[in-house]
Amino acid sequence: MAHRLGIVGASGYGGAELLRLVAAHPALEAAVVAANAQVGTPVAALFPNLAGERVFDAIDVDRLAGLDAVVLATPHAVALDLGARLHDAGTPVVDLSAAFRLSADGFTTWYGDEHPRPDLAAGDDRHLDAVAYGLPEFHRDAIRAARLVANPGCYPTASLLALAPLAALVVPGTIVVDAKSGTSGAGRAAQDHLHFAHVHGDLAAYGAPTHRHTGEIERWLPGELGPVSFTPHLVPMSRGLLATCYATLADGVSAAAVQDALRAAYDAEPFVHVLPSGTFPHTKAVAGSNGCQLSAVTDERTGRVVVTAAIDNLGKGAAGQALQNVNLLLGLEETTGLTAIGVYP
Repeated sequence: MAHRLGIVGASGYGGAELLRLVAAHPALEAAVVAANAQVGTPVAALFPNLAGERVFDAIDVDRLAGLDAVVLATPHAVALDLGARLHDAGTPVVDLSAAFRLSADGFTTWYGDEHPRPDLAAGDDRHLDAVAYGLPEFHRDAIRAARLVANPGCYPTASLLALAPLAALVVPGTIVVDAKSGTSGAGRAAQDHLHFAHVHGDLAAYGAPTHRHTGEIERWLPGELGPVSFTPHLVPMSRGLLATCYATLADGVSAAAVQDALRAAYDAEPFVHVLPSGTFPHTKAVAGSNGCQLSAVTDERTGRVVVTAAIDNLGKGAAGQALQNVNLLLGLEETTGLTAIGVYP
């Protein structure tokens, strides 16, 4: 019998991508597909790839609490309330927003509000028995044991996968992350700066130096490697994310040591593929997948390492990773319903 899954916020890009993935999952059934402003609207009216007669459901907490797991793809203000209520009801939850990724103090610093449930803030080590940070490559055991999982942001996912294995090899305070994402990362809501006429043929930075994902990257890098300089960019494509990460290498660290660290971290991982040094990842190579491709080069002239990571911002950066976490929460094989192979060309 299939596990019954609820998706809240299914009318957004992340929720719809999860619905697409669940449709091909052999052990999950999308029992509830909820969207507050779109109740009663046919799913196919918004997403023609999801053909059929299904309509968006209302958000009913009691109904959601009776499911085997729920994924929240809502703004963080909604998730703070709904995620806590479902957690308290004993329902496993994966949250795609920033509601539970930081400590309570970190949430206040980066989001400007007091956290209503500091006991569910994953960034505080004291609460990791209740909530887990959902980057399986580094927190798999905690995810399996948790009831609430804070799915990482898209930019932090790529940045952490690129940098975390090198934590012992680089000089603290020297990390720079230059990242670029497709427009779907900004969500489905109509926004002036996302009009086709504005983004086509254009490239722009935004949010520096205080983009909210900076705090998440700093918190979840191993050790004390901050502060991090992070600058995101919007590129004129629908989906895909590329993070180019720079750091100064510690004295005596060789190019071979960098490659060894990446291989040790990822050779056994199903979704992260380390390319040969000098071969750079492409976003299109992982489009539509839960994969991450990355590579590193060392610059002897400057003493720096450059690590580039490519993911699909709606895949490993959102819905794919959420499904990976759902699999872990429900005791399923982690890779079920997912692939690291992108749609190419």
